[in-house]
Amino acid sequence: MSDLLSAKVMRSHQREFDCKLLESAELVTAKALGNLLKKGDNIVVGDNVLLEKIEQTGEFIIKELLERKSEVFRVLIRQSKKKVTAANIDYLIIICSSSRPKYVRGILERFLVRAYQWGIEPLVVFNKMDEYTGEDFSIEYEVERLSGLGVKSFEISALNKDYEPEYLELGLKDLKEMIQNKTSIFVGKSGVGKSETITTLSDGKANLLTKSVRKIGKGSHTTTWSELVDCEDFYLVDSPGIRSFSLDDIDPDDLIHYFPDVEKISLRCDFSNCTHLPDNKGCAFYQEYDPDTDEGLMVHSRLESYLMLYDELSSTPFWEKKKKYRS
Repeated sequence: MSDLLSAKVMRSHQREFDCKLLESAELVTAKALGNLLKKGDNIVVGDNVLLEKIEQTGEFIIKELLERKSEVFRVLIRQSKKKVTAANIDYLIIICSSSRPKYVRGILERFLVRAYQWGIEPLVVFNKMDEYTGEDFSIEYEVERLSGLGVKSFEISALNKDYEPEYLELGLKDLKEMIQNKTSIFVGKSGVGKSETITTLSDGKANLLTKSVRKIGKGSHTTTWSELVDCEDFYLVDSPGIRSFSLDDIDPDDLIHYFPDVEKISLRCDFSNCTHLPDNKGCAFYQEYDPDTDEGLMVHSRLESYLMLYDELSSTPFWEKKKKYRS
């Protein structure tokens, strides 16, 4: 048997996968044999694999799927298991609009939940800052709020990177340096300039994401999670398939784990079953943090986001969702 070759999965086609050989950068097509797939190994874009080349035929076979450092997934409630759609992602880049469409903190919070659930570092990009007026939200407050969570943010103008003041161009430069030699997923609601940001960061190499449109049913969208784009300086997986910001596959009892700052404070509540409402006796949020102070305002804004999503996820009991999906 020949020596095994290290490779990264770039595209998936059922049992065939386009893989980039890490040593030579050559793109080859490899097959996954049934015995590997029967183990329950769902090979996805971003996976690192070991290939064997069959000298007689020149074919490549995936012999081993290497351990993942992160997974993008949704929980299939009916089967009580997760469906992985991408692997080994370094950054979840959340694009927000600073003008139109209006900035919605609730959507940002949902993507932060996914980042923490998936174990992927989030980066937040405020695009269209050349159109920012300060009427709809305070960029200073949002940046400080994210900084308090340990989340890096960048202010850019993807379509007008030379716009004054100079810090917008620097923001784009800093973001590009941040994602060097990394694999990133870009997410954001329609109209925030996601494709334009990707195209600008890749110096036009990823422009295909805005052009390769496939018809699916009555609608259309670009390739979803089936392709990892090599932009030479970095890899990216675009996510036009994310049109809904629903978190309904998350058990509400698990939600607090994806608000690590809220969970940390909740451990100081006098009662383990505290619901963190204003009339709860011994609640650390109200005992330790005055919402009229700057620190307290940020803590309570995060608590408010958590409680809002918890109520949303609890509107239908999780066991009932399982029952619904089984029927």
